[in-house]
Amino acid sequence: MESIDGFVEQVGEVLDLTLIDSAAVALTLGQVLMALLALIGGLLVARIVEGVVGARMRRADVGPDMLQLVRRLLFYGLMAMVVLAVLAILGIPLTAFAFVSGAIAIGVGFGAQNIINNFISGWILMGERPIRIGDYIELGDVRGRVEAINNRSTRIRRTDGVHLLVPNSQLLETTVVNWTLVDDLSRSNVQVGVAYGAPVRKVKELLLEICREHPAVIDEPGPEVFFQDFGDSSLLFGAYFWLHASSEGGRRRVCSDIRFAIDEVFAEQGIVIAFPQRDVHVDGSLVLRRE
Repeated sequence: MESIDGFVEQVGEVLDLTLIDSAAVALTLGQVLMALLALIGGLLVARIVEGVVGARMRRADVGPDMLQLVRRLLFYGLMAMVVLAVLAILGIPLTAFAFVSGAIAIGVGFGAQNIINNFISGWILMGERPIRIGDYIELGDVRGRVEAINNRSTRIRRTDGVHLLVPNSQLLETTVVNWTLVDDLSRSNVQVGVAYGAPVRKVKELLLEICREHPAVIDEPGPEVFFQDFGDSSLLFGAYFWLHASSEGGRRRVCSDIRFAIDEVFAEQGIVIAFPQRDVHVDGSLVLRRE
């Protein structure tokens, strides 16, 4: 028993060892260790609570963008409470950080403008929601689907499968085409040229019928066919239709199906799909002389 009491007493003396002793703050080794345990434990608890709340929200069919916003607010809120608790354990008043916070603010103002700008832009994107997780967007020459809106950047998966990281501020400062902001309706068209002499009224009826029979083409607004021009080698028609397509690949697939159907139906009806032709006229009055 005496050995155990002696060991406990030695441990207590080590924990009471003063590391910092000043007029404002006095820190012991025990306080530092307790603060570290509180910080690690608080971080683990915040992650666990964030995961539990996220799982319940997913079961409630909450959107991924709202899910990420709630999880981020919950995590940072819990971590702020943990930091305050750690400061209380260390006995450090918040007024002690007045000078340090001023110096940090000056440093941030000069050296971390882009980081802070992207961080705030990320919160604006999640709050205002001009771009949401799952949206199909077009940014300059890049098209892809939004997979995540992080603190500094937004992760976009391009149509070729490559991931692209775009700074959040760029999504607010440049023009972004959001194909699915309100709905996934989009208009597409297929162009075709038929040979001169083809029955143009029948061509229009066949094109309308082909578009209406495709399951992806909606009825309202319905498809339209226009006799666009008299071309050099063909009579030009354009079929315009609306469809539900949340990506460029969906539109291409529908247009391809309609082109296959046009080729088959026109062949059955004896309508020739025109191709470039050139007529060569030889002047018979010219005589070739042999030298």
